Amino acid sequence: MGNGFAAAPGAMLLDSSNEVDFFIHSYYEFELFGQTLSINTTMVTTAVVCLIMLGLILFARHEIMKDYDEPNVVQNVTEMIIEMLDKMVEGSMGKHAPKYRNYVITLMTFILLSNLSGLIGLRPPTADFGTTFSLALITFVMIEYAWIKNKGFGIVKDLLEPFPVFLPVNIISEFATPVSMSLRMFGNVLAGTIMLGLWYGLMPWFAKIGIPAFLHVYFDFFSGAIQTYVFGMLTMTFVADRCSD
Repeated sequence: MGNGFAAAPGAMLLDSSNEVDFFIHSYYEFELFGQTLSINTTMVTTAVVCLIMLGLILFARHEIMKDYDEPNVVQNVTEMIIEMLDKMVEGSMGKHAPKYRNYVITLMTFILLSNLSGLIGLRPPTADFGTTFSLALITFVMIEYAWIKNKGFGIVKDLLEPFPVFLPVNIISEFATPVSMSLRMFGNVLAGTIMLGLWYGLMPWFAKIGIPAFLHVYFDFFSGAIQTYVFGMLTMTFVADRCSD
């Protein structure tokens, strides 16, 4: 069914009896090269998030390109957001910011919209470990690329520090980076998804009026924004550290 709490027989029994639903469901299955593949909840919500992001970009571009005598609201808001993100990247990465600015801003925008998708009734793609691990792997590749480009064969010396006996520990530490980054965001977003699913599925009808709005504000908006910031800052810190060694 997918990663990050796919629906199992016991889970479906719970789902059907108490209307609790925070699982990944398969919508369509097909055969490809002898393997059974499926289109599941994460794929659909990821596509929706990407379309929303594309729609916002096109809308902002359309408004900015209009011939106004004075800047309009959309242009002012867009410039304010971009300038804020630019300053954050430059403050974290210094002289290396221009090379990685576009990636970091795109990454953080996608993660934020994914985390906020619960506000419109979607299951956040970041509540699936497959999504968070994929994002962390991309960052990991950039970290290692920056390290190799900056040090060349000098990375062998770094791996042997402070003593050669620490080589296995240093190697494990490198590969632990994407795991720790992905698990941190996955765990926090999934916890919010489970809490909201349990509230909607188990609480009486009068407890579903008003109160879920505050839960969504915390789990989707507040926690989602924090996880976006943490993932983005870790990405910038790790990459800048490898560029500056």
